[in-house]
Amino acid sequence: MECQIHPSGPQLTCRTSPRHKPNYSSSSLVLPKSRIHKTTVVASQKNLDRQQPIPAPQLTESKVPRRDVYNIKFETLASCKLGISVYPDFEYNAERGSGSGMGTNRNTDSNESDGDIFVDFDLNTLYIPPLTTATTRFMGLPLPPFLRIDIAPEILRGSINQETGKVELEFKASFWFSVGKLYRAPPLLVGTVLTSEESEGTIRSGRGERLNGGGRCRLVGVAMVQPIDDFFMNSFLGLPTECFAELNAIISVSTK
Repeated sequence: MECQIHPSGPQLTCRTSPRHKPNYSSSSLVLPKSRIHKTTVVASQKNLDRQQPIPAPQLTESKVPRRDVYNIKFETLASCKLGISVYPDFEYNAERGSGSGMGTNRNTDSNESDGDIFVDFDLNTLYIPPLTTATTRFMGLPLPPFLRIDIAPEILRGSINQETGKVELEFKASFWFSVGKLYRAPPLLVGTVLTSEESEGTIRSGRGERLNGGGRCRLVGVAMVQPIDDFFMNSFLGLPTECFAELNAIISVSTK
């Protein structure tokens, strides 16, 4: 093959040999068999990985902590006590007081429970009788007919251990003092832990009793009562001061 270029300057001549002509025919585009085989194997392995994902490890049933659910019933009894400041205790008959709640416990990995049941009582079902002339005596005499102390629970929750009988219940309530229709004081807010063990303050103390086989127990608690917006009550009771509660009760536990 020969070509000539005719510019305005000297002529140039170029030649190419047929032997060096590039061959772009399809027969020359052949890959080695080993490379084709390798590419095919890799693509197949990727498809296999997408179709068969590795499952995540799962806990066996023996390693999953088990949660048990219980029905809890609370009933207050007679021969209870309530006291405030340095005054003698009120002798208080709390019969017909009651409440119900739901309890749970979480067993350990070995499916063995420590015995504690965590309970939260439903405030809609919780009732504690008021202190009246029919339920309460002070220094051996019934309360005057016109004097009344209503108890409005706000919290009752905690732990119950059926194995040891130990009870620890957080208790909060408002105590409303009234004298007929003539006088009604702002509520006294009381918060304590009712326990089957010992509760001790600065001027008040008491010891409870753990659950027996029939579910009976005695719970005690000492709390600090802060002043309220009422000069008469603050002066009469000497607020701030301690108050004391002792409740005889039956706590029943059953599985749901």
